[in-house]
Amino acid sequence: QVQLVESGGGLVQAGGSLRLSCAASGSSISSNAMGWYRQAPGKQRERVARITSDGNTNYADAVKGRFTISRDNAKNTVYLQMNGLKPEYTAVYYCIQLTFRMYAYYTVGSWGQGTQVAVSS
Repeated sequence: QVQLVESGGGLVQAGGSLRLSCAASGSSISSNAMGWYRQAPGKQRERVARITSDGNTNYADAVKGRFTISRDNAKNTVYLQMNGLKPEYTAVYYCIQLTFRMYAYYTVGSWGQGTQVAVSS
């Protein structure tokens, strides 16, 4: 079973940047779509970005043009480059495997610990 460990979060001022990493172990994720999600205090977890096994990407409207998801299959790692950060982006960020069936993506496996991102105004 794949284990995912997120890192790279921290405290940053509005307008700043962070690069999150999601390192996978136990199995290769190269054939899986992967997603980044976030959960802000008191809110439901929401999808931020998705990348397919062949590199196609998709973003939530709230982060389009600011965030870039990428993957390095040789390192079994997925990244989320976040630029132009806003205070409303403060949340715990998680990565997870995705599976595609019945014309939709679904999460696979358990959520990890996530990495905290805090954006000050």
